[in-house]
Amino acid sequence: MFSTSVWATGTGAYLQINLKISDENRPAAAEIYKKYKQPFLEKIENSTSKALLINEGNVQVLHGFKDTASAEAYLATELFKNDVVRELKPLLEASPEITIYQAM
Repeated sequence: MFSTSVWATGTGAYLQINLKISDENRPAAAEIYKKYKQPFLEKIENSTSKALLINEGNVQVLHGFKDTASAEAYLATELFKNDVVRELKPLLEASPEITIYQAM
């Protein structure tokens, strides 16, 4: 069964960000995720959910939005560019892979 925090009602798009982060840096990355989850949900227009997914190969952050335009717009926000990216940058082993999906 899926958690409603990930598969939120009214979600029309998902922004997937894959991050290559070493095992030793993952706790720090998780803290950054926790720090910005609530501001994302409260301040980013048309956001519906945010989830942190971890496996042996990478770390993924899955953001839900009402539509693809809102997902694209988030990438240009101060919260994303100046806060999240700035804090994650020292932990990254490679450039993030960013994909936007339309949910049907």
